Amino acid sequence: MTQATAAPTRGLTRLPSSAWFQEYGVYAALAALVVFNALFTDRFLTTDNLRTQLVQVAPVVIVALGMALVIGTEGVDLSVGSTMALASALLPLYLGYGLVPALLIALLAGAVVGAINGTLVSVVGLQPIVATLALFVGGRGLALVIADGQLKQIVNPDLLALGTNSVLGIPLVVVVAGVLALAVAFLVQRTTFGRQVVAVGGNRAAAALAGLPVKRLLIGVYVLCGVFAALAGVLATARLTASDPSSLGTLMELSAITAVVVGGTPLTGGSVRVLGTVAGALLMQLLRATLVKHDLPDSTAQIAQAAIILAAVYVARERRSR
Repeated sequence: MTQATAAPTRGLTRLPSSAWFQEYGVYAALAALVVFNALFTDRFLTTDNLRTQLVQVAPVVIVALGMALVIGTEGVDLSVGSTMALASALLPLYLGYGLVPALLIALLAGAVVGAINGTLVSVVGLQPIVATLALFVGGRGLALVIADGQLKQIVNPDLLALGTNSVLGIPLVVVVAGVLALAVAFLVQRTTFGRQVVAVGGNRAAAALAGLPVKRLLIGVYVLCGVFAALAGVLATARLTASDPSSLGTLMELSAITAVVVGGTPLTGGSVRVLGTVAGALLMQLLRATLVKHDLPDSTAQIAQAAIILAAVYVARERRSR
């Protein structure tokens, strides 16, 4: 009897569990996709193609890092795309004073949006999806008012350099995304603030009883998310050489949430997976590029991405139920 029941058990233990998939699934999927492209996609491993893929995914990574912090507190920020548009709309108004003042004002706008979101969530007590939905709509509307509803070409060479310059052959936007990823990883793993953020996401009531400054922490997290989104808007504007609030950042909130969820950060909070978030953004970008390069319509890429999201959420739910 003992031998008969032990054999199936040993077989089951050799199968990857839901915990394994949530922990390492995004890396395995990304590695498999890279190998597939290396074997079957023409010119995939060329420097130009790899550079293009990294440049395109860099703004998503920047926004997703801020989103990961928010989701780590059991929240969500739907206003990041509108914040990108708002930062982009403000740039042409202040570039005449120089690049640094224009950048500071754009980033300050992101901080203000984040502070409003954080206040609505932590002080007023609104659900994060409701609080940030208001600025999802109103933020882009304000950006369109600031820009008079028009696309404005950017001719400032200092700002354009942010979208074209390289550091040791690596595009500057990619360097910025990489530095921010390291900074957020350090923040989460090595600082009191990061540990408190995770504690608030794990159990907000218990964190408050333990004396943690929950309201201040939530506002700080949303401010960081807003600043990251504004920075992504600035870099996207520099790369596109134009400020277009009507389209810049459209659906960015969905791309960022997808990267975070696929990367293994649970929507229920209590954990922030920085490397997984970066891998999730790369996976989604490479999946879309792969399908396009193999002459499949963009709708197919969207369906494939939806399937991956559902799989990631299902694995996370299975892990929580055990």
